Amino acid sequence: MTKRAIIADSGPLISLAIIDRLELLQQLYQQVLVPPAVWEEVTVKGQGMPGADTIARLEWLEIREPEPQVLKPLSILVDPGEAEVIALAQSVSDSIVLLDDSQARRVAERFDIPRIGTLGILRRAKKQGLIDAIRPYVEQLKNNNIYMSDRLIEAVLQDVGE
Repeated sequence: MTKRAIIADSGPLISLAIIDRLELLQQLYQQVLVPPAVWEEVTVKGQGMPGADTIARLEWLEIREPEPQVLKPLSILVDPGEAEVIALAQSVSDSIVLLDDSQARRVAERFDIPRIGTLGILRRAKKQGLIDAIRPYVEQLKNNNIYMSDRLIEAVLQDVGE
């Protein structure tokens, strides 16, 4: 079952921007949320980097603050953007977090927060007929020095018959 809202971290946003497929988030979810730390990291600190301008112009991306009391304990476990993503997910019902970092995914799992990564988005998009193939996007990401586990790539490609 697809969640209503997705709360995105910077890494997956940048990855989707690199392959020019940010619109998949809007096609797969009713709401696409980013916390302020992620927005700042991607569009301000990342100015001039791949995806920064494209992401800054997205009108359907909603910036939302997490609850400060929920955020504080998470800040010692993961970076500020990831902490805000996980904290925000705790107050947004029917949401899923978009995280690629393994440590952040483990923290989200401890809080029973559903999670998906860039490859998961591509897998879901292919299964829903929004894209024809995942492999070309994986190659493009690798060519842009985006790390993904070879084992995970092979599992996803096998799952979708590529």
